[in-house]
Amino acid sequence: MVTGVVLILTIGISKPDRGEKPDDDESFRVAELRPEPNTRVPRSGLPAPIDRPHASDAKQLAAWARQVEEVTDIPARALEAYGRTEMWLRSESPRCRLSWTTLAGIGRAESRHGGFGDSRIDDKGDMTRPIFGPALDGAPGLRKIGDTDQGKLDGDTKWDRAVGPMQFLPETWLRWRARASRDGDPPDPQNIDDAALTAGRFLCGEGEDVATRKGWWRAVMRYNNSVAYAQDVFSGAEAYALASDATTVTPKPSS
Repeated sequence: MVTGVVLILTIGISKPDRGEKPDDDESFRVAELRPEPNTRVPRSGLPAPIDRPHASDAKQLAAWARQVEEVTDIPARALEAYGRTEMWLRSESPRCRLSWTTLAGIGRAESRHGGFGDSRIDDKGDMTRPIFGPALDGAPGLRKIGDTDQGKLDGDTKWDRAVGPMQFLPETWLRWRARASRDGDPPDPQNIDDAALTAGRFLCGEGEDVATRKGWWRAVMRYNNSVAYAQDVFSGAEAYALASDATTVTPKPSS
């Protein structure tokens, strides 16, 4: 039995009717852009702080997240996860050049940054209610994928379901998963830090430069092979970049 919030849209699913419009419940308005594949790449926005290998960047990251939250309405806790992923991948996958705005575009498209239904992100980055996609049982608009994880991640022993705020299929999660806290515990797809870092590793995993037009579209369409989906991600990423670029106040570390 799957308990938690069940999403309508998931990775790997292309629906002629996109169903619910996330913007209807958002105070931050996102213009629906429909660029053709490989013609544009979204802006990168206000960069996340510099990652210092031998010092804690938690205060700088939190200050940056609060600043960006004010102009985008993305929860600061989600922004910390997106920003940390950008910071770490600068050194782990320098050729990739992944911006937090693309992760935010995906987070918006997949789960409204973990805020779908009555789910929220707690202080530790965990979902207050787990998020699942619909059973991939071959119904109209859905792929047909039998269970691959014995229900360990998605609670379904018959069909696979996408899991967490970034909506990973169990098989994809098991390949790319990463634990952001590096505390030795297993990565958790229902944790925004782990989910964002795993999404970043997935997007950068084929050696693409996602700051280029072709690289960005290839990476995002590996995440979900749908032009309409990639356009939705592009729209969110571009809107967040423009809003954060307009921010002129330099974030100050919290005391």
